[in-house]
Amino acid sequence: MTLTFDCVYYYVSDLDRSVLFYRDVLGFELISRDIVARFNVDGVRLELVPTRHRQKFSGKGNARLCLRVDHMTAARNDLMLRGVVSSEPVDEGPGLLSTLHDLDGNEICLWQEKDAGRQQRSSMWAD
Repeated sequence: MTLTFDCVYYYVSDLDRSVLFYRDVLGFELISRDIVARFNVDGVRLELVPTRHRQKFSGKGNARLCLRVDHMTAARNDLMLRGVVSSEPVDEGPGLLSTLHDLDGNEICLWQEKDAGRQQRSSMWAD
């Protein structure tokens, strides 16, 4: 058996509204849309799957979409100008973490690595 990556997906209550948020607010490239909407997020496919079952998208699952940012303050300010509020950044040791939620309560993280963490991570993958 060979397993390969397909996508990360979120359940959403209103596909049209969610497409506007992910495309126009977060700036993700919409690559296709039929019964689901597919986005390219830096080479990873994110799918939005409509559902009427509230429990499927309660925002309480353990999956998160994590977006790397170079400058946390600038990223948060840009999102605020688009009407999106994120939490105050928390120092997690190797970097800063801030969270926001989409229109259905799905958690999205902003992550800024500290320089030392970025260098250490790069050297781990160099081999």
